[in-house]
Amino acid sequence: MAKKQRKSSAGKLRIIGGQWRSRFLQVADLPGLRPTTDRVRETLFNWLQNDVAGANCLDLFAGSGALGFEAASRGAASVVMLEQQNQAVKILTENIHLLKAEHVQVLQCNAISWLSSKPSTVFDIVFIDPPFDSDYLQQACELLENQQCLSENACVYLEMNRKHDLPELPQNWNVVREKKAGQVSYYLVRRNFVIK
Repeated sequence: MAKKQRKSSAGKLRIIGGQWRSRFLQVADLPGLRPTTDRVRETLFNWLQNDVAGANCLDLFAGSGALGFEAASRGAASVVMLEQQNQAVKILTENIHLLKAEHVQVLQCNAISWLSSKPSTVFDIVFIDPPFDSDYLQQACELLENQQCLSENACVYLEMNRKHDLPELPQNWNVVREKKAGQVSYYLVRRNFVIK
């Protein structure tokens, strides 16, 4: 009975493309948890269509796992999801088992602390969609660069409240795409990208 109540209180997330296209996943019902919308994800993965296959991906504030699962579905070699809240981690873990997604792992930790510990993996794509009204976005960008967590031409996705300005980014990062949708501004940034 308790299990049924939990499921009914949680939302659903639809994977848009790739091997798990149209699969629905549970989403934890937690305050402030906002899965990236279908429309935004579709735009983002159109931008990334030549980059995802074979990439090592990091979903820094995973929440629902919308971005990480979408990347895994579209051929990413590995996806690491970082999430702090117990209920979200539990449901992310259940979804990994449901999909038999052996190349996806979830770590329960604070994303900023984890980056500060200088992880050994180098990532090709990083998704940064922190809680609104936090200052994590700028901290995460600085740590990714300073801790040498990124491959030479890594892509970084940034999602934030459209009321706020994009924070100062590392010098060798260039915004290559940007859009707004509803309350959200979102950006695709590339390292060491020469704008012609």
